[in-house]
Amino acid sequence: MVEAHFRDVALIYNPLAGFFRWRRQQELADAIRFLETAGMRITVLATTGTSTATLLARAQVEQGRDLIIACGGDGTINEVVNGMAQSDVPLAILPAGTANVLAKELGLPRNIRRAVGSIAQGRVHRIALGRAGERYFICLAGIGPDAHIVYRLSQRAKLSLGILAYWLEGFRQLFAYDFPWFLVEAEAMRQRAVFAVVSRTRHYGGPIQITRRADFFGNDFEVALFLRRQRLKFLLYLMANWLGMLERFDDVRFLRTSRVRCEPLHPTTRLHVEVDGELAGTLPCSFEIVPDALSLVVPGKAQVD
Repeated sequence: MVEAHFRDVALIYNPLAGFFRWRRQQELADAIRFLETAGMRITVLATTGTSTATLLARAQVEQGRDLIIACGGDGTINEVVNGMAQSDVPLAILPAGTANVLAKELGLPRNIRRAVGSIAQGRVHRIALGRAGERYFICLAGIGPDAHIVYRLSQRAKLSLGILAYWLEGFRQLFAYDFPWFLVEAEAMRQRAVFAVVSRTRHYGGPIQITRRADFFGNDFEVALFLRRQRLKFLLYLMANWLGMLERFDDVRFLRTSRVRCEPLHPTTRLHVEVDGELAGTLPCSFEIVPDALSLVVPGKAQVD
């Protein structure tokens, strides 16, 4: 880690992120004033659609900013990361989304006014990223039902219902999704599964933690594989997860690896991939760790090995 000293700062924010957007705007204004009081010169840039955060971040890297701040949900952060990966410019986050998986992993407050203090007082740590095909991700990738939920969920539902939209669509897909098989290859293992989480984080979404032994500051994934094609079994998995007992199922397998490949069992089957809550194509797809890929501002209280 190194001490953080920032003067020339770009803040990229998603005006549509999260719930209570009117309140977020006021919180963001307060955060900007706080950073300016700390001696930072802030250039504020709003996203205008899908992938614009990547283009904005890439342009700010090329301009040589001291720091880029991403204010939004995990999807906005993912886009910013894809514009910054392999650069030396640090990234800081202000959580303003629906799930805020990265913020939970770092122990950041949900409130922007409180989270902004971690930027001025934070430290820069170089971390690995995941990559799915050509798309980087900072938290996790999902294959199977969760990616299908992201595929089916409308932007309108996310804006109007927030996290509730994911739960409602999830329960709908529990009875509509047919849980097709796909093949997973990692190390010397070749396994058939219906759902996989390839994760850098312990947190998954909302109160759920699936990969509890994942090491965000390490150089590997924890992969969770669900091996049973029984839709109602997923209700049991959910309840077991809340009770911290998911590892007791013999049809849920966990492994540590730096590379995994997934492909449909049948070539004509279309299986979606999501990374950080955003669609990232379909199988077949390889997932790999990219070491030393991003500089991230972490709170002083974050546990870094």
